[in-house]
Amino acid sequence: MIFADVIVDISVKSLDRPFQYIVPEEMIDDAVIGAMVIIPFGSGNRELKGYIIGLSGEAKFDVERTKAIKEIVKQGVVAESHLLSLAYWIKENYGSTMNDAIKAVLPVRREIKKKVSKTVYPCQTRSELEQTMQEFAKKHNQARVRVLQALLNQEDFEQGIPYERLKQEAGTTMAVLHGLEEKEIVSVTEERQYRNPVMRAGERDQQPVLNDQQRRIVDTVTGDYRQGIRKTYLIHGVTGSGKTEVYMGIIEKVIAEHKQVIVLIPEIALTFQTVSRFYRRFGERVSVMHSRLSQGEKFDQFERAKAGEIDIMIGPRSALFTPFEHLGLIVIDEEHETSYQSEMPPKYHAREVAVHRASMVGASVILGSATPSLESYYRAQKGRYTLFTLTKRAGGASLPKVWVTDLREELERKNRSIFGGKLMELMQDRLAKKEQIILFLNRRGYAGSVPAGSVVRSSNARTAPCR
Repeated sequence: MIFADVIVDISVKSLDRPFQYIVPEEMIDDAVIGAMVIIPFGSGNRELKGYIIGLSGEAKFDVERTKAIKEIVKQGVVAESHLLSLAYWIKENYGSTMNDAIKAVLPVRREIKKKVSKTVYPCQTRSELEQTMQEFAKKHNQARVRVLQALLNQEDFEQGIPYERLKQEAGTTMAVLHGLEEKEIVSVTEERQYRNPVMRAGERDQQPVLNDQQRRIVDTVTGDYRQGIRKTYLIHGVTGSGKTEVYMGIIEKVIAEHKQVIVLIPEIALTFQTVSRFYRRFGERVSVMHSRLSQGEKFDQFERAKAGEIDIMIGPRSALFTPFEHLGLIVIDEEHETSYQSEMPPKYHAREVAVHRASMVGASVILGSATPSLESYYRAQKGRYTLFTLTKRAGGASLPKVWVTDLREELERKNRSIFGGKLMELMQDRLAKKEQIILFLNRRGYAGSVPAGSVVRSSNARTAPCR
């Protein structure tokens, strides 16, 4: 007998453990780790969904009292075994339930109807088809006559005709075509069509010329990769220093090793411009995964990734769980962003999960930011991450001139305005030159300064002078 350890689809701590079920003989072939199942649960045998996380030939409990799986969900997406291991690590490290962790690593959980394109081909020569059409016309079988006439009207007779076009021109249905297929007059072929959320982004870009700093990073990382060294790298580069070009230079070498890459970006809003840039560089084997895709688009990208038809997956946090079989590199751009922290259970941090997933499958991780997080910078200083710095802007562009003003000195000069003296001077200069100004405030929703003599009322109704 085969027994399955099943995690029940209920996010309750008291039920956060595997329950053993018997796998019926007729389901053994479909009972694989990661499969979604329907099980009888509890004293009332309430039907619930669950996930198989283990299989064995040994019973943990009395076989007479062990229930059997009722159904293996054919439309359920099967989780990769290493993703289930990752889900367990998330559960242990972030205090979630295993069920919530499995749902996190399965951004697509059910199978969507596949999109196919059908083409109708003639099985007879043109003269034979004309004779067949005349025979149908004598029998007043107009539906079949219209189909054959549409085929005969094709200049490329042997190339067939798409079913959608045939349906419009001849007003036919699949029932009519099946009848013609049985008589071996036509044949209908089907080809899987993937819903592709990536729009074509123009001509392919030429590979740019990297500066010395960029080239040093690319050469070092790719050199480590060829030698089988897998690390986490932190690229600390000023804004405009060309970090994305460095990513793409490294990705190009990793793909040449027949590996796959995940690129995480902090916001869905950045997806289009990022994907367009990668698409122009790497072509059609680039895709995207995020929450605004339709269920059909998500499922198709999931399937393409499992089939090895994608080299690069781009997206926010959920793209981290793309089921790549040959994952070689994870890139996290703007790694300091708080959007990489999940606010819903399980409350994981994508950066930490990415580093762990990479260690599981033998991949490297690249973190990039102009303002690295304290955690990443500390680890780089301690040698746990390899630190690179980009101090110059790409293309010879110059950095803006920056003044730092100590507002305490402004108060000593009796300047109680929200504008410091240097800022006021520069603003007046720009306005005199008919130029424009943008002011960024470091807070919103409440005042950045309060006039002297004002009072602030606290919740216990006491007042205090504002200083």
